[in-house]
Amino acid sequence: MKLWLLRHGEAEPRARTDAERNLTAAGQLEVEHAASHLQGQPLQAILVSPYQRAQQTAEIVRQTLGFTGAVETVPWLTPESDPKDAMLYLDRRIEQHLLLVTHQPFVGVLGGWLVSGHRDAPLSMATASLAELEGDHLATGSMRLAGLRHPE
Repeated sequence: MKLWLLRHGEAEPRARTDAERNLTAAGQLEVEHAASHLQGQPLQAILVSPYQRAQQTAEIVRQTLGFTGAVETVPWLTPESDPKDAMLYLDRRIEQHLLLVTHQPFVGVLGGWLVSGHRDAPLSMATASLAELEGDHLATGSMRLAGLRHPE
């Protein structure tokens, strides 16, 4: 199984609500660069936060890759989501190659938990950072960090 974790690109500092913040022009470029690292990967589905900046990030990835598979908005990919909720949901998925588009601190905590088995060892995830995790199955402490790319 492969799981890619992508933090949204740089977003404007303020909007009416946090969920409504848009990507900046620099953030859009960051995401295009991150998406290029997914070229040729057997991606089966993209799961994305309902927040605007994550939605925009997922759309840039979809367009960059020419991805025609499922792009699904899920409520458990927001900044303050509980990784346990994510694990319950992901355990029910049949895909073996998933991309999650989400936010800090959630993305760092989830990635660290999957790799180390501890919530207090989060992955360092800047805007548009892309983590690639591999494992026989999706379980805490059972995945291997195969790559971690940060924007240049």
